[in-house]
Amino acid sequence: MKFVDEASLFVKAGDGGRGCVSFRRESFVPKGGPNGGDGGKGGDVVIVGQKNLISLLDFKYKRIYKAENGRIGSGKHKTGRSGRDLFIQVPVGTLVYDGATNGLIVDIIQHGQTCAVAHGGIGGRGNARFATPVHRVPREFDAGQKGEEKQLRLELKILADTGIIGLPNAGKSTLLSSLTDATPEIGDYPFTTLSPALGVLGDEKETTVIAEIPGIIEGASAGKGLGLTFLRHIERTTLLLWVVDASSASPPGDYETLYRELSLYKRELLEKERILVLNKMDVVAQESTKALRQFFAGKEKTVVEISALTGTGLEGLKSLIRERSGRGRDE
Repeated sequence: MKFVDEASLFVKAGDGGRGCVSFRRESFVPKGGPNGGDGGKGGDVVIVGQKNLISLLDFKYKRIYKAENGRIGSGKHKTGRSGRDLFIQVPVGTLVYDGATNGLIVDIIQHGQTCAVAHGGIGGRGNARFATPVHRVPREFDAGQKGEEKQLRLELKILADTGIIGLPNAGKSTLLSSLTDATPEIGDYPFTTLSPALGVLGDEKETTVIAEIPGIIEGASAGKGLGLTFLRHIERTTLLLWVVDASSASPPGDYETLYRELSLYKRELLEKERILVLNKMDVVAQESTKALRQFFAGKEKTVVEISALTGTGLEGLKSLIRERSGRGRDE
């Protein structure tokens, strides 16, 4: 499925129903009078968080959403039926902005969370509302109010506790599949991952959501590659795993590239809790291992050596993730 994390749409709440002009006419009743009822309220447009959705893809094919109008009032002081609200489901983690002002309307962070983004118009008054002692046969009525209409901009930021970042071919997808139940595409070529992937680490009592972000390359901050396109999805995370391929031509150089590109995108990401993960240690010579340890000892507080392919070091990494992510999720 194509991953879409930005979309725009037009929403229109329902118009209020027109008030009714009606007079009481009954056999054997000597005096009548106005009895036109009010119109019904127009339906609201309501955003609803849905945890089973992972993309804004649906909004690429349908961009206009309209709630039902209120019904006209009727005789015998009967109010018209209110229009049905329109519920629009979005993934948990969606931010909804007003397209005209760019102001944030709501941040959907929970399953079932709702927010009315456009309110339906109030129904018009029927002629019974206009009756007075000196104006006993009113024929006036109100048309219902127009419902609100807005242009909305949606932006999805995946809700994950831990984010996996690194250069292409660092082994991020293999690590995600080894830590969680996720099954991302894995290959021995760059940019296997073309969109963020999610997995869950945990047991019946506590779970941690982990997101893998497509590879970041040198020059990503200037528009090269894919990584910075999706970095918004780790802005909410508590913990980051910086994955470096220990078998590459220059692991220190890869680390410096990753550090530089993240700082150019948003320096706040450098302040997040992180674990440096040296991957593919099973194919690194002993003398190279010693040099790597010396280099990273002066750079990072926490360095973990693993092989995502063979499983070496993964149990220790899992324990650190549970400890450092700071929050499990009770399902």
